[in-house]
Parts: sequence; C-alpha cells; structure tokens
Amino acid sequence: MNKLPDINKDFTQWYQEIIYQAELVDQSEVKGCFVFRPYSFAIWEKIQSELDKKIKETGTRNAYFPLFIPESFIKREAKHVEGFSPELAVVTIAGGEKLEEPLVVRPTSETIIYSMFSRWIKSWRDLPLKINQWANVVRWEMRTRPFIRSTEFLWQEGHTAHYSHEEAEQMAAQALDAYQDIYENYLAIPVLRGQKSDSEKFAGGEKTYTLEGMMQDGKALQLCTSHILAQSFPEAFGVKFQDKDGTIKTPYCTSWGFTTRSIGAMIMVHGDQNGLIIPPRIAPVQCVIIPIYKTDAEKDAVLQKAEHIKSVLEKSALEKSSLGANGFRVVLDNDENKTPGSKFYEWELKGVPVRIEIGPKDLEKNQAVFVNRVEQDRSKKKEFVPLDSVEVALKRMLDAIHQQMFDRAKKFRTEHFYEAEKLKDFGPELDAKNGFYKVGWCGSPDCEGELKQFKATIRCLLDKKEHDTCFHCQKSSNFEVVVAKAY
Repeated sequence: MNKLPDINKDFTQWYQEIIYQAELVDQSEVKGCFVFRPYSFAIWEKIQSELDKKIKETGTRNAYFPLFIPESFIKREAKHVEGFSPELAVVTIAGGEKLEEPLVVRPTSETIIYSMFSRWIKSWRDLPLKINQWANVVRWEMRTRPFIRSTEFLWQEGHTAHYSHEEAEQMAAQALDAYQDIYENYLAIPVLRGQKSDSEKFAGGEKTYTLEGMMQDGKALQLCTSHILAQSFPEAFGVKFQDKDGTIKTPYCTSWGFTTRSIGAMIMVHGDQNGLIIPPRIAPVQCVIIPIYKTDAEKDAVLQKAEHIKSVLEKSALEKSSLGANGFRVVLDNDENKTPGSKFYEWELKGVPVRIEIGPKDLEKNQAVFVNRVEQDRSKKKEFVPLDSVEVALKRMLDAIHQQMFDRAKKFRTEHFYEAEKLKDFGPELDAKNGFYKVGWCGSPDCEGELKQFKATIRCLLDKKEHDTCFHCQKSSNFEVVVAKAY
C-alpha cells in the first residue's frame, strides 16, 4: 500500500486515496457509479439496522416502490420537475422498441408514492399513513465523489401523509431526531440543525430541515434532510380524504431521507494520517487480535490464548449488536505471511477502533495489550489488561473511543465556528480558510447570491436571532444563518 497524501495539505487527495486503499469502494465501468466493497457495505448495514429500528418506532412501515416512474408523473409538480430535470436519467427504449411514454429512473419517489397514496387514502381514518423504503436512486451528477455525490446512491426515503399541518411538522422533526441520534450517538459526528433557505430547499417543498456537519477541511456537508411538502404534491396526484363532517380535504405530507453520504461524512470527520477511524458502534470490526511470536513453541501457546480471547469477546453479554445478538465484533489476524508490523499498518488503515496484542511475555504476566486507535497516532498509548478482564476493558475502551471521537470533532467545529458581521470582511477569510460563519440575513435572495463570489452558501437558518443587521446590505436582519463553503 502507498503512503497516504498529507491530510492537512491535500485533504481531497487524502480522501480519494483512503477510500480505495481501505477497500471501501472500487470503480465501475459507468462514470459516477461506484462498487461498495464488503467493508463499506458492512458499515452501511450497521447504520441501516439502527436507523430502521428508529424509523419503525415512529409508526412508519417499510414498503418498496418501482424503480421506473412515468415521465408524466415527474411533470405533474412544476417546481419538482424544474428542480430535478438536469439530473434525470430517462429510458426511451425497452425490449428493442421505443416506449410510448419515457420512464424516469427514480431520482426520488414522491411522485410514484403519491400515485399509490391516492388509492390508499380515502377517509380521515386512513391517516396518518407512514411509509418508508430502502432503495437506490439515480441522479446524473456532473462531478462525482464516492459516497459524497454519486450518480447512483443508496438511501432510505420516508413519505407520510397527515390530517394536519402540525402533525406533519411533528413527523418531520421526529425524522430529524432519528437522524441526529444516528449521527451523534453512532457515527460520533456533532451536527448543526436548522432550516434551509428557500433557494436551497427541496424542489416543490414548503420547508426543508437539515443537519449540517463540518469536515476536517472546514467545509460543510449536508448530512440529511427532512421536508414539509407543499400541498401541490398530493393535489397533483389527487390525494384526498373525506373528513368526519363529510368535507373533502387534502392531507399534509412529509418526506425525509438519509443516504450513504453518511459513510463519506464519517471518513472526512474522523480519519487521520494513518487512515480511517471507524466509530465503534457501527464498526464491522470493533477489535482485532494480533498474536506475536517467534518460535513454534511460542506460536501454539499464543494462538491458543488468542483464540480463547476471541471466543470470550464474541460471546460476551456486555455488547449487544444492532441485530439483537450478544458479542463484540472481533477478528483474529493469524496470517503467517504478514509481520505484526504490517498487520498493525493494515488494521490502522481500516480504522478498527481497538487492537489487542498478545505475545509470550504477556502470557507470562497473564495480560493482553490494548491499543486505542484514536490515541495511538499521538502517544502510542497502550493499556495492559488482565486476561480475566478483557470483556470489561474492551467495553470501556470502545465507549471511551466513541466519546473521544465525538468530543474531538466537536472541538474542531468550535475552533472553526466564527461570529461575523459584514461579507466584505469575512468573505475573503472564508474563501481562504473555510469554516462556519454565523451572521445576520435580511432574507433577500440578492444578498444570498452575493455569497457565490466566495464559493459559499447559506447552510441553514437558526432558531435564535443574534445579529441585528444583514451580512451584505446592512439592513435589518430577519434571520440568523450559518454560511460556509460546502461539498
């Protein structure tokens, strides 16, 4: 494996190298479409498993809808088609013949799902209707980057219909709560929560709520979104219900999505010069055991003890997996064709949270050596653990690593989060060194557009207004916003 580019000097190239060296993705023959290798797909499965439970706790049920959508469906909502037209992939020939109506490859599923909602919703008794699907979608992106922005990606999309606008608001907030829980308590990424400006909201939506994360280069990444949809969506597909008094009404709807972009965020928030650092709660391998020996006599004794440690950890009741089974996720690397040093390098690159080393001297002392992946780059700190305490020690270290990762990411964000007043002052600074800038905004699209000269956008609107004047026109501020460059 080649040495990784300097993460501090060429963050973009570091990212491009680590995703291939750590065997997360590979190129496909189609531009912008990437192969998820088993290691990255295992990460996605862990995320998916935890998020699916949280979605079901809201009363939402899973279903599946077709990949192909009639082009006429997309055109029914004017703002929706305007927003997605440049990214659509359209099928015009199938079975060797030209189709009577072109079919759009799913960019998102509002239209096909509302066509079903119009059949399923007839009465106020049918509400709320809450549906989620796990699927792939296609958006024809011009510039792609694995996990962050690709032509095809994996996600879940929730779609719900409600009796009242208030209920829809509550649902959109519940979805964002679930997403925030996954990001902060599983991916160890602190999030900034807010509402998108009108120019950045979902095409055809009334409101878009977002979680924004700060990457190690100071740029923002939109982590996920939750939308209150304008009633034009259900109206376009004839979604109506009869109320208790006999009147015909239109439901209020939401949609919300969480994607494999979360893996890209994890890489860019936590990685270091040695490679990935994967948060323990979603790591496919939480711990790797490296046996160290020189002679055959040492080998037998060390491997026997290493196998015992692996068995104890895999059966431990201290760790409950996302699938409901007990046990830590452990690998014993007993490949005799590799030196201990090369194994250290490989598993550090892959970001395994904890390494356990055991050799003849450790057997004599009835101990194992625990190495924390987060700390080792700085101090090579090792912890000597009695063999009868490996379960408790691993649980404690994994929990500590999650907190260390979260705290480190939050500290970085705090250090790169600035208060600002005037664009002419903070714009050049933002352009040069990135970061989040909290400013006031009058609400004018013209003022918002001035950010483009510094390659920046309004990432989200915040609840609490602190600045009295707009960052550009200096008129009275109506919104508190966060400005940043973004992926």
